[in-house]
Amino acid sequence: MPAAAGKLKVILGYAAGVGKTYRMLDEGHSLQAEGHDVVVGYFEPHGRQDTIARLAGLELVPRRIVEYRQRAFEEMDTEAILARHPEICLVDEFPHTNVPGSPRAKRWEDVLTLLHSGIDVITTMNIQHLESLNDQVRELSGIQVRETVPDWVLQRAAEVVLVDLTPGALLNRLDRGVVYAPEKAQRAKANFFREPTLAALREMALRQTAHQVDLNQAPPGAEAERILIHVTDSPSTVALIRRGKRVADYLRAECFAVTVVPGPGLAGLPPAQRAALEQHLDFARKLHIETRILDADDPADALAGFAHTNGITQIFLSKPNARRFRLLAPRQELVMRVLRAARDIQVTVVADRQPPRRA
Repeated sequence: MPAAAGKLKVILGYAAGVGKTYRMLDEGHSLQAEGHDVVVGYFEPHGRQDTIARLAGLELVPRRIVEYRQRAFEEMDTEAILARHPEICLVDEFPHTNVPGSPRAKRWEDVLTLLHSGIDVITTMNIQHLESLNDQVRELSGIQVRETVPDWVLQRAAEVVLVDLTPGALLNRLDRGVVYAPEKAQRAKANFFREPTLAALREMALRQTAHQVDLNQAPPGAEAERILIHVTDSPSTVALIRRGKRVADYLRAECFAVTVVPGPGLAGLPPAQRAALEQHLDFARKLHIETRILDADDPADALAGFAHTNGITQIFLSKPNARRFRLLAPRQELVMRVLRAARDIQVTVVADRQPPRRA
């Protein structure tokens, strides 16, 4: 008889240095004292002596060595943890990307493997690594976060605990050398560790934690809302998908990513357009959004027809940047025609923002 799935607990923060790893190890000690079988599957101290000291007394599973481009890298040894099969495993840095050649691409995929085998996992992550917030984080910080965790993965957590610290207190820790060495600390203060950015990230983390509590406490039932996200070959579609999916999650709504092409399937499209659409539809599927390809010559009528037939309550469309109005006039026309054809449906037009320039 297959083992019951393990429970996931996520210790959430809004920046490095707030105390997530220390809290994870602290909980490991408490659980071990209660008689539970606890191991540390992965631990990243970042040179913080108080965190390193807290590891003492906990069993640490040795890391796996992965060779890549004639260099040796250390990764969590998921197979060794499965063989050891503890009751509870502590795993640091949930969003981490594994070195190519590892059995799985992401550490959160390793964690899912442990959960499927019946092992409970306590893990850590910062709010800026949540997939649906990627664009908001980029806009407020100017930094594109590359390592992300899909929202559906976080939503399967039985518990999300916020490790909170005021931005002022975190900056004080940074100045005292508790978070990073002095040179790295100064670079951090010039980039991600600006106080307004930290305050905004902290607010995101507070809101996400409250939302997670609502999700866990809400009784199961039929979704009243159904959301349609219009998928095109435009680069702005990625941000649109994230925005629509986040709204769908908050409303506990069913979500569809829909593209309209003149002909059956994508095969007849120009290669560049086909590749972009396939990439965007695949991105939607990874977020657990149902995808549809509609065969129609008129995208506005097709979207409105699909919406009425499938009980859609909200439509998300991308609005072109005003500076490129002449080039993207057909998309402007599409927005107006959908608004007219779907007067009884809420239509949200999301601005096509350009990413900030990287230094």
